[in-house]
Amino acid sequence: MHAQDARVELGRIRFRRALALMVMTLVLPGSAQLVAGRKEVGRIAMRIWFGLILTGVCLLLLAVISKSFVFWFASNPFWLGLVRFGLMALAVGWAFLLVDAWRIGEPLALRQRQRLAMVGINGVLCFSVAGSLLFASHVVSVQKDFLAAMFSSGPASGSHDGRYNILLLGGDSGADRWGLRPDSITVASIDEQTGKTVLFGLPRNMLNFPFAKGSIMAEQFPRGYNCGTTCELNSLATWAADHKALFTGVQNPGVEATTEAVEGITGLKINYYAMVNLKGFQKMVDAVGGVTLNVRDRIPIGGVGGPVTGYIKPGKRKLNGFQTLWFARSRESADDYSRMARQKCVMNAMLQQLSPQKVVLKFEKIAKASEDLISTDVPLSEVDHFIDLALKARSQPVRTVSFVPPLVNTSHPDIAQIQEIVQTALKAKNATRAVSAGKAAKGTQSTGSTPPSGAPKQPASQGTTGGAIGSMHAGYAANQADDLGSAC
Repeated sequence: MHAQDARVELGRIRFRRALALMVMTLVLPGSAQLVAGRKEVGRIAMRIWFGLILTGVCLLLLAVISKSFVFWFASNPFWLGLVRFGLMALAVGWAFLLVDAWRIGEPLALRQRQRLAMVGINGVLCFSVAGSLLFASHVVSVQKDFLAAMFSSGPASGSHDGRYNILLLGGDSGADRWGLRPDSITVASIDEQTGKTVLFGLPRNMLNFPFAKGSIMAEQFPRGYNCGTTCELNSLATWAADHKALFTGVQNPGVEATTEAVEGITGLKINYYAMVNLKGFQKMVDAVGGVTLNVRDRIPIGGVGGPVTGYIKPGKRKLNGFQTLWFARSRESADDYSRMARQKCVMNAMLQQLSPQKVVLKFEKIAKASEDLISTDVPLSEVDHFIDLALKARSQPVRTVSFVPPLVNTSHPDIAQIQEIVQTALKAKNATRAVSAGKAAKGTQSTGSTPPSGAPKQPASQGTTGGAIGSMHAGYAANQADDLGSAC
């Protein structure tokens, strides 16, 4: 009887020892081998482990001291590749140590139930540890491939008067349609230090405007783009595609022509462009789980050449990708100007609601959607800087100026006035009423409720737009840059 009790107690001791070896390997890889006699393997494993801990602590300290280091590290293909293979090697090595700890625990000396328990525990630990590391390696690989596919290897462009000016274009996708006649044209002017952003919206139907001096398009149209009612701002992409021979060495003639026009109109020097595929945008919204928007009026889904199939009802609503796309694009019972305002509201909502935590948790979906969403010439070397600016911009109100009636006569725009408004908006301290330059522009505008001569009348509905700038249809409050959040 005493012998049987001794065997039972010995079995319990062996089981506890085998279990302890597994836990030791999980907490401190290599420690099980050290205490069990495989000292050389244990020393190598623990040196690697402590080396990784020391490296991690150093990286963490650098991250605390400098956020820019984190962004640089996370956008550097070489280091991402090194981290990826390091995670894969760590997964294999840790799984090997767990299996070796199981072997050292002498499973054949255990009772059947104990053996089965140890096999189960070892399997769970191997799959959990190695699986987590391999998944992390996969995420790093996705990040590396995303950066390679998304960003260019071209030269970086320095700031202009302390600001980066990014041309944002939105249009439909398609094998033969990328960049043709963009639906939306916006310049995001970003302070290089603070990230404060002003959005300048240009109507796609603007006529009779100049091009940047010395540009390709200025040589073709020295008196401006004044070739009739078909020569609208968004037609430049089509024109350039029909005259590719003029754009020698230019990768995207349509974007180049549009950029030269925007520079001529606003007086701003454009650093980079980002072309947004509006159908790919639907995938992005779905990837982040939807976006919450303040819908001020009933927005039709469909229409303009097709039937209206439904409506987005007023109120604060979380919209999926399909609904958000129609919120931004719907033209039924509305005009281009109200749609411009809604599109900027979507931009603002995405900026404020796309948190770093959400990006991490849904990174693979976001990266995949982004490849279908954006085409840009931002160089890879500048990605870390713009990530830093984007995070700074999230904590500040985004201001917006839209060059639409009554502020601007889109058929015969006063370019000097537009450029004066741009400069006033950029220099303004007050985020909610930044521009007050209307009276200075040849007296063509009014701060009252009567639109200027020649300006098209605007509908009284579609309150999603706000006024003349930021809230465009609630009277003709000309020449002020509004806090975009208050308009949306």
